[in-house]
Amino acid sequence: MTLNGAGFAELVREHQSMVFSIAYRFLRDRAVAEELAQDVFLKLYGELPRLQSPDHVKFWLRKVISHRAMDHARSAHRRHEVALDEIREPAACPSRRDPLLEASVRKLVASLPHQARMIVVLRYQEDMEPHEIGKVLGLPTATVKSRLHRSLAVLRGKAERLMGEPIR
Repeated sequence: MTLNGAGFAELVREHQSMVFSIAYRFLRDRAVAEELAQDVFLKLYGELPRLQSPDHVKFWLRKVISHRAMDHARSAHRRHEVALDEIREPAACPSRRDPLLEASVRKLVASLPHQARMIVVLRYQEDMEPHEIGKVLGLPTATVKSRLHRSLAVLRGKAERLMGEPIR
C-alpha cells in the first residue's frame, strides 16, 4: 500500500483516536499514550509498502500499539514509577456517569496482569471479537476466551470484596 504525504496524513487522522485510545486505556497516562501513538505512526510510515489493505493497516496498528503499551507497562513496572491511581485526577465537569464507579472499575482493570488487561481493553473498548484479539496478540482464540473469562471472574471477585455483596 503506497500513499503520498496527503494520503498518509488522512490515514493518521482516520486511526489516531483508536491508536491513542488503546494506549491510554491500557496505560492511563496521556503523555505516554501520545508518545507511543506517534512512534507507532512513524513505524507505520515505513511499513506501508508491506501492508496490503485498509483492514491490514487497522490490524497492524492494533497489534503494534497493543504490544508497545504492554512493553512500556512492563518496563515502567521495573522502574517503579508512581502509579496513576496514586495521583489525584483533575476536577471534571459534572456528568450523568458515576465518577466513583468509573474510577473503581479503572482501578480494578489496572490491577490485572498486562496481557489480561490488554485483552479486556481490546474486547470492551475496541469491541473486538476474541478471534480478532487473538490475531492482534498472537494467541489462540481459545486462550483469549479463557483469559477473558478468568479476568472477568477476577474482576467480579475483587468488585464483590470491594462492595461487600455478590455481583451478578
